[in-house]
Amino acid sequence: MGKAITESEIEQVALDILADLGYEAVFGPDIAPDGERPERASYGQVVLLDRLRSAIDKFNPNIPAEAKEEAIKQVLRSESPDLIINNRRFHKMLVNGIDVEYRKEGRIVGDKVWLIDFNEPKNNEFLAVNQFTVIENNHNRRPDIVLFINGLPLGVLELKNIADENATTLGAFKQFQTYKAEIPSLFHF
Repeated sequence: MGKAITESEIEQVALDILADLGYEAVFGPDIAPDGERPERASYGQVVLLDRLRSAIDKFNPNIPAEAKEEAIKQVLRSESPDLIINNRRFHKMLVNGIDVEYRKEGRIVGDKVWLIDFNEPKNNEFLAVNQFTVIENNHNRRPDIVLFINGLPLGVLELKNIADENATTLGAFKQFQTYKAEIPSLFHF
């Protein structure tokens, strides 16, 4: 009889596959607010703001700083308790750019702030974070892997051990429903 597969081994295989696809793998507790290299001010913050700001600066060099900050505020703003409405709104910003206005040469001009470089995908930062703890409304949850592009949480992976007969896709689905209900901010994007 062979050695039993553990969930942590499955998680590591998934991270290795993601690394082969160009993702940097990071251990969630290391970048937690109280971690070795904190990247969030609190466990309720799901966007890695420094990474997002860096990407916005790189992709939008001619946009003034205050307009870039306004774009970030628009990204972080939730307009509805309905995740689908928030997803649609964010998708439009992601694909079409974020409309901003600023003063230039004595007049107000309109422009776009881009969050992702679709023309040169390698210019984007791909990050796979395992054990990313989110605390929201007194609910403490830790999805297996959260996928970030330029600091934005765009994917959540819930892994199940195929060697465990009690681990089912239905169980994973139910766990996702719990995440959506208890830590909805992770799913706004």
